[in-house]
Amino acid sequence: MDTSLVLTNDMLWVLGLVAFAMAMFLFERIRADVVSLVVLVALGLTGLVAPEDLFGGFSSDAVINVMATMVLGAGLDRTGALNRLAGWLLRRAHGIERRLVLLASAVAGLNSAIIPNTSATALYLPVASRLTARTGISLSRLLMPMSAAIIMGGSLTMVGNSPLILLNDLLVSANASMPSGAAALSPLKMFAPLPIGLVLLATSLAYFHFFGDRVLRESGDEAVTPARTQSYFARTYGLEGDVFELTVTADSPLVGMSVGDAEALVDMPLLLALRTGEESRLAPPADSRIWVGSVLGVMGPREQIADFAQKNFLRLSSRLRVFADLFNPARAGISEAVIPPTSNFIGKSQAQLRLRKQFGLSLLAINRDGKVLREDVRNVPLQAGDMLVLHSVWTDLTEAARSRDFVVVTDYPKDEQRPHKFKIAMAIFALSMLLALSSRIPTSIALMTGVVGMLVAGVLKIDEAYAAISWKTVFLIACLIPLGWAMDSSGAAAWVAGHSIERLPQGMPPWLVEIALALLTTAFSMVISHVGATIVLVPLAINLALAVNGNPTAFALIVALSASNNFITASNPSVSMITGPAGYSVRDMWRSGGPLTLLYTGVIVAMVNLLY
Repeated sequence: MDTSLVLTNDMLWVLGLVAFAMAMFLFERIRADVVSLVVLVALGLTGLVAPEDLFGGFSSDAVINVMATMVLGAGLDRTGALNRLAGWLLRRAHGIERRLVLLASAVAGLNSAIIPNTSATALYLPVASRLTARTGISLSRLLMPMSAAIIMGGSLTMVGNSPLILLNDLLVSANASMPSGAAALSPLKMFAPLPIGLVLLATSLAYFHFFGDRVLRESGDEAVTPARTQSYFARTYGLEGDVFELTVTADSPLVGMSVGDAEALVDMPLLLALRTGEESRLAPPADSRIWVGSVLGVMGPREQIADFAQKNFLRLSSRLRVFADLFNPARAGISEAVIPPTSNFIGKSQAQLRLRKQFGLSLLAINRDGKVLREDVRNVPLQAGDMLVLHSVWTDLTEAARSRDFVVVTDYPKDEQRPHKFKIAMAIFALSMLLALSSRIPTSIALMTGVVGMLVAGVLKIDEAYAAISWKTVFLIACLIPLGWAMDSSGAAAWVAGHSIERLPQGMPPWLVEIALALLTTAFSMVISHVGATIVLVPLAINLALAVNGNPTAFALIVALSASNNFITASNPSVSMITGPAGYSVRDMWRSGGPLTLLYTGVIVAMVNLLY
């Protein structure tokens, strides 16, 4: 490694863009996909990446693989495969907590080999809710082991998580900057990391099986299901009471008020439904008007409702007449949903999102870091990891959930399932995996073959396939890939690597450099996204390997694996999605995730050295 490289203007530009991206990811003032788009445009304007290559990230195998795995996962979910899985797990576990946690985590981890971590977590949240509802086991005892298994299981294949999907593209692009005489880097096969992933998954399962009682907190929480909604929400959110009907008389001060104004009244109970004329609807929009004869569907303790009715000249009905069908638990009810880091809802309030008018959802409360917010929830800006308490018709909830702006935790009746396509979907999926094993067919083509098969066979409709893709993730990856190219081509990676080697003790063995690199990548991934950490550090890792006479592929693989080594902070999407439903605090995450992070580092360095 030539440590006498001169720091050029191009290097300064690239390092400046890296610093800018890291700062933006850290402070989260601008959305991550917007930051990556700004970086992409800056690379083009400065000429650091040629115009004909600038948008090459969108056609890269990495992006195609991400899109294909998301669609394949949606196809399996649509056929009810996960519902069958929940039933199978219950039968095998025989109600024993340790056995259930072990089996559920193992199956989730194996599934994450071909389903992206975020998608796998979203798919398994309702499964976990169903399991805890039927067994009484706390969500807090199940979600962390399951999430850790999903993160580690993503290392079983080259398409299990975004860093590994990116790795092959970064290895190929690095060849353009390799010194003369150095061997060219080849892309890794689909199941190249399988031995590493198996050991990682086994480590995670053993860790929680033997030490779960020490690192997981005890909790008396229960899963949210339509059958136990009332008791759960009364205990957790103080949403006590039943649903009552209030008819507005001519003397009521509510006449002419909007729903939003009525909800601002001091003693107003939770307003869930409104009938005006012949139209009845749940989650009435804030601008709906209340007139003489209107019927309000409200929730609360009977004494509070009766007192409010008397003060406002409303007639209280002894039982549900108008809304009996709307409030049927098979049709509507209360649910919980978590806001993922990719949500467009972040930073916006219910009033801005118009949840009632656009989606038919009533926001009753917000659970944020264990604190329940019920006052003026209409104007509270939402944050990643927030748990929303919603009341809605189940079909409206299903429709709204397709936006992927929130993940429903509650196990609720869904429509448009296609269980009759289960065998066809599994056959198509198995075929795509067999094609991926073939060395003659690229992984991207093999996975897209499965996507086409599911579309042609009617497992998924084309609009459902589009909806299954997280376009924010696609843009984040596609826009940052050229930054990795620029790190290599400008010589910035070589310059940083050379000056890093100068500061290391003489004769330091490569495996110590690998441990330092793994820990550095883990630290980066906790601050910026795992995608950003991979793109920035893989070129650096390759140059470090050349400097210490190590294996460039091994060093790059350690970075890609370490980028997912985050079981503690919300910068890992899988972690941020479970903290709300399980009620984990920062202390809980550090207590269970800290030792696991160190184990993960030790396993990958040891296994990579054994294999490479």
